[in-house]
Amino acid sequence: MMKKMKSIARLSGIAFAAAFSGLLTACGGGNQQQMGGMPAEVETQKVVLGNANLEESYPASIKGRKDVEIRPQISGFITKVCVDEGQMVSAGQTLFIIDQVQLEAAVRSAEAAVVAAKSQVATAQLTANNKKALYEKNIISEYEYQTAALALESAKAAQNQASQSLVNAKKNLSYSVVTAPFAGVVGSIPNREGSLAGPSMAQPLTTLSDISEVYAYFSLTERDVLRLTEGGSCSLAQAIAKMPEVSLQLSDGTRYALTGRVSTVSGVLDQSTGSASVRALFKNNNGMLRSGSTGNVLIPQPSQDLIIIPQRATYEIQDMKYVYVVGDSSKAVARNIKVSPVDDGKTFIVTEGLSVGDEIVVEGVGTAVKAGTVIKPKAAAAPAAAQGEEKK
Repeated sequence: MMKKMKSIARLSGIAFAAAFSGLLTACGGGNQQQMGGMPAEVETQKVVLGNANLEESYPASIKGRKDVEIRPQISGFITKVCVDEGQMVSAGQTLFIIDQVQLEAAVRSAEAAVVAAKSQVATAQLTANNKKALYEKNIISEYEYQTAALALESAKAAQNQASQSLVNAKKNLSYSVVTAPFAGVVGSIPNREGSLAGPSMAQPLTTLSDISEVYAYFSLTERDVLRLTEGGSCSLAQAIAKMPEVSLQLSDGTRYALTGRVSTVSGVLDQSTGSASVRALFKNNNGMLRSGSTGNVLIPQPSQDLIIIPQRATYEIQDMKYVYVVGDSSKAVARNIKVSPVDDGKTFIVTEGLSVGDEIVVEGVGTAVKAGTVIKPKAAAAPAAAQGEEKK
């Protein structure tokens, strides 16, 4: 019985070894077939020169043409808030009303003081006229006449003072009605009815923004400024005048419908950042853009005679970019390239590593095609310079 079981085990081992050997032969045959150079039919294209109209992107913060903090010029309790946050208001529209009771009482008191002063002037005028007639008849002394004349001047001065007090009282009363200095959008309103307001309050009543036009602020490096002025061969004003219209990419990635223009570049570089502040102006007819928003200013950078390749033709190893060039015997050869940091998301501008006339693989990179793969080229669906014209 033991001999029979050993025989069965021996036969099973032989069968397993035969099956494993057959599997290795099959796998080896497949590898030999792949290494034997079965051509990979993939798209390739010749490297040519082309033109590109790319855009450089700069992070930007958006502010209204005017952003003004609204503060009261007098102290008092807020009795009425006449607008709401985010509301569009016109110039002169009432925003807040501050307690007017004491201010109205001050106006009435000042008006009464003016009436009293006018009466005193009238009385002093009569006295002075009478004294003058008596003095001219030598009935009274010059001293009495001069005393009456001085009393008239004093009464007139008191009237002027009372009139000025009335003007100030009315002005203070007008300050109790806080109005919009220009048309714009109302910001947040931290203080409501019953809150004490004053000129020195920590928070303003609100912030009013004129957003009929908006400014997009961004920064240019010192190198960018030198490039803009062509190494100092022209002034900043001349360089700004020659700049093309710029676009605004919103925070959600969409592009604002209207283009703008760069209006100013600061003449002083920030020593902490080494950059210059730049301001681009955009129309905001529908009021969509608001102060405090963010986005990216896109500046066109047209260039000519560039080597432009599809991004799908590249792969990365340790932050270094490579392409497969069809070399001798139609085999794929890996080649390191350097590209411009500015791209459109679909193509790369190659600055080093490729020459006109090189043939590169644009399909199956890293999957069907690896270093040493024999290539059977087929025509690419798109030209090498996807964004430009092929240079003959």
